[in-house]
Amino acid sequence: MSIQTREIPCRSGTLGILTLNSPDKLNALSTAMLTGLQTQLDAWAENDDICLVLITANGDRAFSAGIDLREVYQATRATAPSTAVADIFAREYRVDYTLHTFPKPVITLAQGITMGGGMGLLQASRYRLITPETVMAMPEATIGLFPDAGASWFLNRLPGSIGLFMGLTGARLNASDAMRVGLADLTLDRERQDELVERISEQYWTGEIAADDNRLFRLLNQTSEAHPSNLPDSELALYEQDIARLCRRDELSRVIARLLESPPGDDWWNACMDGLRRACPVSLGLLESQLAHGLQMSLKDIFRMELAMAANCGCHPDLQEGIRALVIDRDRHPTWSCRSLAEVSEATIEGYFEAPWPEQESPLTDL
Repeated sequence: MSIQTREIPCRSGTLGILTLNSPDKLNALSTAMLTGLQTQLDAWAENDDICLVLITANGDRAFSAGIDLREVYQATRATAPSTAVADIFAREYRVDYTLHTFPKPVITLAQGITMGGGMGLLQASRYRLITPETVMAMPEATIGLFPDAGASWFLNRLPGSIGLFMGLTGARLNASDAMRVGLADLTLDRERQDELVERISEQYWTGEIAADDNRLFRLLNQTSEAHPSNLPDSELALYEQDIARLCRRDELSRVIARLLESPPGDDWWNACMDGLRRACPVSLGLLESQLAHGLQMSLKDIFRMELAMAANCGCHPDLQEGIRALVIDRDRHPTWSCRSLAEVSEATIEGYFEAPWPEQESPLTDL
Protein backbone atom coordinates (compact mmCIF):
# COMPACT_ATOMS: atom_id res chain seq x y z
CA MET A 1 0.00 0.00 0.00
CA SER A 2 1.38 3.42 -0.94
CA ILE A 3 -0.21 4.95 2.17
CA GLN A 4 -1.06 3.58 5.58
CA THR A 5 -3.91 4.90 7.73
CA ARG A 6 -4.62 4.63 11.43
CA GLU A 7 -7.31 6.02 13.68
CA ILE A 8 -6.09 6.56 17.26
CA PRO A 9 -8.82 6.93 19.90
CA CYS A 10 -8.19 9.82 22.31
CA ARG A 11 -9.90 10.50 25.64
CA SER A 12 -12.54 11.98 23.41
CA GLY A 13 -12.39 12.29 19.66
CA THR A 14 -10.00 10.49 17.33
CA LEU A 15 -6.65 11.27 15.71
CA GLY A 16 -6.29 10.20 12.07
CA ILE A 17 -2.74 9.32 10.96
CA LEU A 18 -1.78 9.22 7.28
CA THR A 19 1.63 7.70 6.51
CA LEU A 20 3.33 7.86 3.11
CA ASN A 21 4.60 4.35 2.50
CA SER A 22 6.97 4.15 -0.46
CA PRO A 23 10.32 4.61 1.30
CA ASP A 24 12.23 2.78 -1.43
CA LYS A 25 11.08 5.54 -3.83
CA LEU A 26 11.73 8.34 -1.31
CA ASN A 27 7.94 8.46 -0.88
CA ALA A 28 7.50 9.95 -4.34
CA LEU A 29 3.91 11.05 -4.89
CA SER A 30 2.48 8.54 -7.34
CA THR A 31 -1.05 8.77 -8.69
CA ALA A 32 -1.99 5.82 -6.46
CA MET A 33 -0.61 7.60 -3.38
CA LEU A 34 -2.32 10.89 -4.28
CA THR A 35 -5.63 9.14 -4.90
CA GLY A 36 -5.34 7.37 -1.55
CA LEU A 37 -4.53 10.61 0.26
CA GLN A 38 -7.48 12.41 -1.34
CA THR A 39 -9.93 9.62 -0.58
CA GLN A 40 -8.90 9.41 3.07
CA LEU A 41 -8.81 13.16 3.62
CA ASP A 42 -12.28 13.52 2.10
CA ALA A 43 -13.60 10.75 4.34
CA TRP A 44 -12.05 12.21 7.49
CA ALA A 45 -13.31 15.69 6.69
CA GLU A 46 -16.86 14.30 6.89
CA ASN A 47 -16.22 12.00 9.88
CA ASP A 48 -17.27 13.77 13.08
CA ASP A 49 -15.17 11.39 15.18
CA ILE A 50 -11.92 12.56 13.54
CA CYS A 51 -10.84 15.76 15.27
CA LEU A 52 -7.33 16.20 13.87
CA VAL A 53 -4.95 14.64 11.35
CA LEU A 54 -1.24 13.81 11.44
CA ILE A 55 0.70 13.20 8.22
CA THR A 56 4.05 11.44 8.33
CA ALA A 57 6.12 9.03 6.25
CA ASN A 58 7.93 5.72 6.58
CA GLY A 59 11.69 5.52 6.09
CA ASP A 60 14.55 7.58 7.45
CA ARG A 61 15.73 9.11 4.17
CA ALA A 62 12.74 11.10 3.03
CA PHE A 63 9.35 12.51 3.87
CA SER A 64 8.77 12.93 0.13
CA ALA A 65 11.09 13.79 -2.74
CA GLY A 66 8.10 15.12 -4.70
CA ILE A 67 5.95 13.96 -7.59
CA ASP A 68 6.74 10.57 -9.16
CA LEU A 69 8.94 11.70 -12.05
CA ARG A 70 8.81 8.38 -13.86
CA GLU A 71 5.04 8.67 -14.08
CA VAL A 72 5.37 12.24 -15.31
CA TYR A 73 7.94 11.12 -17.91
CA GLN A 74 5.55 8.50 -19.26
CA ALA A 75 2.81 11.12 -19.39
CA THR A 76 5.00 13.42 -21.50
CA ARG A 77 5.29 10.56 -24.02
CA ALA A 78 1.54 9.95 -24.21
CA THR A 79 -0.55 10.67 -27.30
CA ALA A 80 -2.00 13.72 -25.57
CA PRO A 81 0.84 14.73 -23.20
CA SER A 82 -0.78 17.93 -22.00
CA THR A 83 -3.85 16.05 -20.79
CA ALA A 84 -1.86 13.18 -19.29
CA VAL A 85 0.48 15.49 -17.38
CA ALA A 86 -2.43 17.65 -16.21
CA ASP A 87 -4.16 14.57 -14.79
CA ILE A 88 -1.17 13.80 -12.55
CA PHE A 89 -0.61 17.34 -11.33
CA ALA A 90 -4.33 17.99 -10.82
CA ARG A 91 -4.39 15.11 -8.33
CA GLU A 92 -1.40 16.58 -6.50
CA TYR A 93 -2.75 20.14 -6.38
CA ARG A 94 -6.18 18.95 -5.25
CA VAL A 95 -4.58 17.20 -2.27
CA ASP A 96 -2.56 20.34 -1.49
CA TYR A 97 -5.64 22.56 -1.66
CA THR A 98 -7.58 20.10 0.49
CA LEU A 99 -4.89 20.39 3.17
CA HIS A 100 -4.75 24.18 2.93
CA THR A 101 -8.51 24.35 3.55
CA PHE A 102 -9.02 21.24 5.70
CA PRO A 103 -11.77 21.80 8.29
CA LYS A 104 -9.73 20.22 11.11
CA PRO A 105 -6.17 20.86 12.37
CA VAL A 106 -3.50 19.10 10.31
CA ILE A 107 0.01 18.37 11.60
CA THR A 108 2.70 17.22 9.18
CA LEU A 109 5.98 15.79 10.44
CA ALA A 110 8.58 15.84 7.66
CA GLN A 111 11.90 14.05 8.05
CA GLY A 112 14.82 13.82 5.64
CA ILE A 113 14.36 14.87 2.03
CA THR A 114 11.35 17.18 1.66
CA MET A 115 11.28 18.57 -1.85
CA GLY A 116 8.82 19.67 -4.53
CA GLY A 117 5.53 17.96 -3.84
CA GLY A 118 6.74 17.02 -0.36
CA MET A 119 7.14 20.71 0.33
CA GLY A 120 3.64 21.25 -1.03
CA LEU A 121 2.17 18.87 1.55
CA LEU A 122 4.18 20.36 4.41
CA GLN A 123 3.47 24.00 3.58
CA ALA A 124 -0.25 23.27 3.17
CA SER A 125 -0.50 21.97 6.74
CA ARG A 126 -1.63 23.99 9.76
CA TYR A 127 1.34 22.82 11.84
CA ARG A 128 4.65 22.08 10.14
CA LEU A 129 7.00 19.90 12.17
CA ILE A 130 10.43 18.82 10.98
CA THR A 131 13.32 16.76 12.33
CA PRO A 132 16.96 17.90 12.65
CA GLU A 133 17.76 15.85 9.54
CA THR A 134 15.18 17.52 7.30
CA VAL A 135 16.43 18.99 4.01
CA MET A 136 14.08 21.23 2.01
CA ALA A 137 14.36 22.35 -1.60
CA MET A 138 12.40 23.36 -4.68
CA PRO A 139 14.72 22.07 -7.45
CA GLU A 140 12.21 21.89 -10.32
CA ALA A 141 14.16 24.24 -12.59
CA THR A 142 16.79 21.52 -13.00
CA ILE A 143 14.23 19.24 -14.69
CA GLY A 144 12.55 21.78 -16.95
CA LEU A 145 9.57 22.35 -14.67
CA PHE A 146 8.98 25.22 -12.20
CA PRO A 147 8.48 25.35 -8.41
CA ASP A 148 4.91 24.14 -8.05
CA ALA A 149 2.56 22.51 -5.53
CA GLY A 150 1.56 25.98 -4.34
CA ALA A 151 5.07 27.44 -4.44
CA SER A 152 3.66 30.57 -6.08
CA TRP A 153 2.01 31.08 -2.70
CA PHE A 154 4.57 29.95 -0.12
CA LEU A 155 7.78 31.14 -1.82
CA ASN A 156 6.27 34.61 -2.09
CA ARG A 157 5.80 34.65 1.68
CA LEU A 158 9.44 34.12 2.58
CA PRO A 159 11.49 37.06 3.83
CA GLY A 160 13.66 39.09 1.48
CA SER A 161 14.40 37.33 -1.80
CA ILE A 162 14.77 33.84 -0.30
CA GLY A 163 11.85 32.46 -2.34
CA LEU A 164 13.29 33.65 -5.63
CA PHE A 165 16.74 32.38 -4.64
CA MET A 166 15.37 28.93 -3.78
CA GLY A 167 13.56 28.67 -7.10
CA LEU A 168 16.54 29.86 -9.15
CA THR A 169 19.19 27.70 -7.49
CA GLY A 170 17.36 24.73 -5.99
CA ALA A 171 19.08 25.66 -2.71
CA ARG A 172 18.89 22.97 -0.05
CA LEU A 173 17.81 24.33 3.31
CA ASN A 174 18.59 22.45 6.49
CA ALA A 175 16.37 22.39 9.57
CA SER A 176 17.92 25.52 11.06
CA ASP A 177 17.46 27.37 7.76
CA ALA A 178 13.83 26.28 7.53
CA MET A 179 13.06 27.53 11.02
CA ARG A 180 14.95 30.76 10.34
CA VAL A 181 12.83 31.73 7.33
CA GLY A 182 9.49 30.38 8.56
CA LEU A 183 9.16 27.20 6.50
CA ALA A 184 8.64 25.14 9.66
CA ASP A 185 7.09 25.71 13.07
CA LEU A 186 8.84 23.19 15.31
CA THR A 187 11.81 20.82 15.26
CA LEU A 188 11.15 17.44 16.82
CA ASP A 189 13.54 14.52 17.18
CA ARG A 190 12.15 11.66 15.08
CA GLU A 191 12.21 9.22 17.96
CA ARG A 192 9.78 11.47 19.85
CA GLN A 193 7.00 11.06 17.29
CA ASP A 194 5.38 8.26 19.30
CA GLU A 195 5.53 10.47 22.37
CA LEU A 196 3.70 13.22 20.46
CA VAL A 197 0.99 10.78 19.37
CA GLU A 198 0.64 9.58 22.96
CA ARG A 199 0.27 13.13 24.26
CA ILE A 200 -2.38 13.87 21.62
CA SER A 201 -4.27 10.71 22.55
CA GLU A 202 -4.39 11.81 26.20
CA GLN A 203 -6.35 14.94 25.32
CA TYR A 204 -10.08 15.62 25.18
CA TRP A 205 -10.92 16.73 21.63
CA THR A 206 -14.34 18.24 21.13
CA GLY A 207 -14.83 18.46 17.37
CA GLU A 208 -15.11 22.24 17.77
CA ILE A 209 -12.44 23.44 15.37
CA ALA A 210 -11.39 26.60 17.20
CA ALA A 211 -11.23 24.87 20.58
CA ASP A 212 -9.32 21.88 19.25
CA ASP A 213 -6.90 24.08 17.36
CA ASN A 214 -6.25 26.15 20.47
CA ARG A 215 -5.66 23.01 22.53
CA LEU A 216 -3.29 21.60 19.90
CA PHE A 217 -1.42 24.90 19.67
CA ARG A 218 -0.81 24.84 23.42
CA LEU A 219 0.21 21.18 23.34
CA LEU A 220 2.78 21.77 20.60
CA ASN A 221 4.13 24.84 22.42
CA GLN A 222 4.75 22.61 25.42
CA THR A 223 6.46 19.92 23.34
CA SER A 224 10.19 19.50 23.87
CA GLU A 225 11.94 20.70 20.73
CA ALA A 226 15.08 19.10 19.36
CA HIS A 227 18.06 20.25 21.41
CA PRO A 228 20.06 23.01 19.67
CA SER A 229 23.12 20.76 19.72
CA ASN A 230 21.23 18.31 17.47
CA LEU A 231 20.56 20.99 14.84
CA PRO A 232 22.93 21.87 12.01
CA ASP A 233 24.37 25.36 11.73
CA SER A 234 22.30 27.62 9.48
CA GLU A 235 23.79 28.07 6.02
CA LEU A 236 21.43 30.93 5.24
CA ALA A 237 22.65 32.91 8.22
CA LEU A 238 25.95 33.36 6.40
CA TYR A 239 24.41 34.48 3.11
CA GLU A 240 21.13 36.27 3.83
CA GLN A 241 22.57 39.72 3.25
CA ASP A 242 24.32 38.58 0.06
CA ILE A 243 21.10 37.03 -1.24
CA ALA A 244 19.13 40.20 -0.48
CA ARG A 245 21.72 42.32 -2.28
CA LEU A 246 22.24 40.07 -5.29
CA CYS A 247 18.56 39.23 -5.78
CA ARG A 248 17.19 42.74 -5.30
CA ARG A 249 14.38 43.76 -7.63
CA ASP A 250 15.77 43.99 -11.17
CA GLU A 251 15.59 42.30 -14.55
CA LEU A 252 16.02 38.57 -14.00
CA SER A 253 19.00 38.38 -16.34
CA ARG A 254 20.84 40.91 -14.16
CA VAL A 255 19.96 39.03 -10.98
CA ILE A 256 21.31 35.81 -12.45
CA ALA A 257 24.46 37.54 -13.68
CA ARG A 258 25.12 39.03 -10.24
CA LEU A 259 24.71 35.64 -8.60
CA LEU A 260 26.99 33.82 -11.02
CA GLU A 261 29.61 36.56 -10.89
CA SER A 262 29.71 36.63 -7.09
CA PRO A 263 32.86 35.33 -5.39
CA PRO A 264 32.98 31.59 -4.61
CA GLY A 265 31.71 30.70 -1.15
CA ASP A 266 31.52 27.53 0.89
CA ASP A 267 30.29 24.18 -0.42
CA TRP A 268 26.64 25.14 0.15
CA TRP A 269 26.87 28.38 -1.80
CA ASN A 270 28.85 26.77 -4.61
CA ALA A 271 26.23 24.00 -4.88
CA CYS A 272 23.54 26.68 -5.21
CA MET A 273 25.44 28.33 -8.06
CA ASP A 274 25.93 24.95 -9.76
CA GLY A 275 22.18 24.44 -9.54
CA LEU A 276 21.59 27.81 -11.17
CA ARG A 277 24.02 26.99 -14.01
CA ARG A 278 22.25 23.68 -14.64
CA ALA A 279 18.74 25.14 -14.54
CA CYS A 280 16.53 25.17 -17.61
CA PRO A 281 16.40 28.75 -18.98
CA VAL A 282 12.67 28.52 -19.71
CA SER A 283 12.06 27.34 -16.14
CA LEU A 284 13.87 30.40 -14.80
CA GLY A 285 11.62 32.66 -16.88
CA LEU A 286 8.54 30.81 -15.64
CA LEU A 287 9.65 31.22 -12.04
CA GLU A 288 9.91 34.98 -12.34
CA SER A 289 6.46 35.25 -13.90
CA GLN A 290 4.70 32.83 -11.55
CA LEU A 291 5.95 34.69 -8.48
CA ALA A 292 4.78 37.99 -9.96
CA HIS A 293 1.36 36.58 -10.83
CA GLY A 294 1.03 34.77 -7.50
CA LEU A 295 1.26 37.98 -5.50
CA GLN A 296 -2.15 39.04 -6.80
CA MET A 297 -3.94 35.68 -6.78
CA SER A 298 -6.14 33.69 -4.44
CA LEU A 299 -4.95 30.23 -3.46
CA LYS A 300 -7.52 28.64 -5.78
CA ASP A 301 -6.31 30.67 -8.73
CA ILE A 302 -2.69 29.89 -7.92
CA PHE A 303 -3.32 26.16 -8.20
CA ARG A 304 -5.30 26.65 -11.42
CA MET A 305 -2.46 28.76 -12.84
CA GLU A 306 0.17 26.20 -11.87
CA LEU A 307 -1.90 23.41 -13.41
CA ALA A 308 -2.06 25.27 -16.74
CA MET A 309 1.70 25.80 -16.55
CA ALA A 310 2.32 22.11 -15.78
CA ALA A 311 0.05 20.97 -18.63
CA ASN A 312 1.95 23.22 -21.05
CA CYS A 313 5.27 21.91 -19.75
CA GLY A 314 3.98 18.46 -20.66
CA CYS A 315 3.83 19.28 -24.37
CA HIS A 316 7.13 21.20 -24.51
CA PRO A 317 10.43 19.34 -24.78
CA ASP A 318 12.24 20.62 -21.68
CA LEU A 319 10.32 18.66 -19.05
CA GLN A 320 10.75 15.34 -20.82
CA GLU A 321 14.42 16.08 -21.45
CA GLY A 322 15.05 17.17 -17.88
CA ILE A 323 13.53 14.01 -16.39
CA ARG A 324 15.38 11.87 -18.93
CA ALA A 325 18.72 13.35 -17.90
CA LEU A 326 18.06 13.15 -14.17
CA VAL A 327 16.01 9.97 -13.71
CA ILE A 328 15.87 7.84 -16.86
CA ASP A 329 19.36 7.89 -18.39
CA ARG A 330 20.95 9.69 -15.44
CA ASP A 331 23.60 11.37 -17.56
CA ARG A 332 22.76 14.74 -15.94
CA HIS A 333 23.38 16.52 -19.23
CA PRO A 334 20.02 17.77 -20.53
CA THR A 335 19.84 19.62 -23.82
CA TRP A 336 17.48 22.50 -23.19
CA SER A 337 15.33 24.13 -25.87
CA CYS A 338 17.08 27.46 -25.14
CA ARG A 339 20.73 27.76 -24.22
CA SER A 340 20.29 30.85 -22.06
CA LEU A 341 17.64 33.12 -20.62
CA ALA A 342 18.42 35.65 -23.37
CA GLU A 343 16.95 33.19 -25.91
CA VAL A 344 13.64 32.88 -24.02
CA SER A 345 11.08 35.30 -25.40
CA GLU A 346 8.30 36.95 -23.43
CA ALA A 347 5.80 35.36 -25.82
CA THR A 348 7.16 31.92 -24.98
CA ILE A 349 6.73 32.49 -21.26
CA GLU A 350 3.26 33.99 -21.68
CA GLY A 351 2.21 30.93 -23.66
CA TYR A 352 2.79 28.66 -20.66
CA PHE A 353 0.18 30.59 -18.67
CA GLU A 354 -2.57 30.07 -21.26
CA ALA A 355 -4.70 27.17 -20.10
CA PRO A 356 -5.10 24.47 -22.79
CA TRP A 357 -8.79 24.16 -21.91
CA PRO A 358 -11.77 26.53 -21.58
CA GLU A 359 -11.90 28.08 -18.10
CA GLN A 360 -15.04 26.19 -17.13
CA GLU A 361 -13.39 22.88 -18.10
CA SER A 362 -10.30 23.16 -15.90
CA PRO A 363 -9.67 19.95 -13.91
CA LEU A 364 -9.60 22.20 -10.83
CA THR A 365 -12.62 24.34 -11.66
CA ASP A 366 -14.52 22.91 -8.66
CA LEU A 367 -12.00 23.90 -6.00
